[in-house]
Amino acid sequence: MVSTYNANGDNGDPGSTEGELNAWKHRPPYRVHDKADDFKVRYEGSCHCGKVKYQLSREKPLDAKYCHCTTCQKIHGAPFQWAAIFHKDDINFTHGHHDLGWYESSEKTCVHKLPCKVSCAYCRTPIMDEGRNMILLFPTLIDFKRPEDRKNFDISCHMFYPRRVLDIPDGKPKWTGINDESDLIEDSPQEAVNELKRKRQEEDEKKDQKS
Repeated sequence: MVSTYNANGDNGDPGSTEGELNAWKHRPPYRVHDKADDFKVRYEGSCHCGKVKYQLSREKPLDAKYCHCTTCQKIHGAPFQWAAIFHKDDINFTHGHHDLGWYESSEKTCVHKLPCKVSCAYCRTPIMDEGRNMILLFPTLIDFKRPEDRKNFDISCHMFYPRRVLDIPDGKPKWTGINDESDLIEDSPQEAVNELKRKRQEEDEKKDQKS
């Protein structure tokens, strides 16, 4: 596959919204909401240089997590990634529609292939991870007006905790990989460990009944 990535980071025609290469601009999460959409702005966020700015309509993310995998560590240049999950229609880009760059980490390409990582093509600030159905936003880009707004983004768990570069003894569930698909380890609440054992025991019993 040949990349159509341009110098401004836009996989299409700079400044244009027409044509097949620009079709992504009309789909969530990149489609710009108009007044008829009744998009209620609850938060605003931006990249470091300010070329990319967006609004959020959902008060609380669907979930928020710390990911300690090595890919997140390298791409963010940080000990872990703080990610908040939203629906694609929950975001509205107000600036920078043509200043986005994409990176697909498994094939290491700059084409818009899901899932992919989205960044500002100018200052390179990571904006979000775009999945097939959801987006993962980074709360450090959001301008929280009140402490209670920041609290809405408190994490529910840690993922890939064995790969951590520092300990975080916060009492949150800590998974060896993706949450609910791996094992809970040290410092996880005992009630979470017990609940996981119960669920997996029920799953094993259902499998036994089918067999």
